[in-house]
Amino acid sequence: MSLNNAILFHGSTLVVEKPLVNYGRPELDFGPGFYLTHDREQAERWAQTKAGRMRGGQAILNIYRFDEKAFSEQLAYQRLVFADYNQEWLDFIADSRKGHSPWQDLDWIEGGVANDSVISTVDAYVDGFISAEQAIGQLVNERLRHQVCIRHQSIVEQFLTFEQAKIL
Repeated sequence: MSLNNAILFHGSTLVVEKPLVNYGRPELDFGPGFYLTHDREQAERWAQTKAGRMRGGQAILNIYRFDEKAFSEQLAYQRLVFADYNQEWLDFIADSRKGHSPWQDLDWIEGGVANDSVISTVDAYVDGFISAEQAIGQLVNERLRHQVCIRHQSIVEQFLTFEQAKIL
């Protein structure tokens, strides 16, 4: 996915002008890090979900500009991109949920979200109820919900620029 000077979104209940990557649970899809998406509606839904859980929280859409061109010129960062829901993505998510930390040496991970529409398939695979082939067969028709996990603070500081926050 090309994010050349892209606009990225982060749904939250907070204005996040200076994101920090060292937060988050290790069993998340791509591990701890700062999560963004190029899908504005997806980020808005997530902000509203978080606000709803807080009972009275305010949904906020944080908007950033990411300099993909400058980032892609940096060879020091370890980057992994999943173009679709496939065996590699499924195994990565399964390993993460099992606590194996497949993201440990990565700085940038981009790919599909294990959201409500795919999580039951992923869980059935992780728990051994269905094979990888069956899981992929179920996931192949799902629309890829995009996410990026930035796991290295210098990526945020050098290439991600806060543009604005909007109260939803």
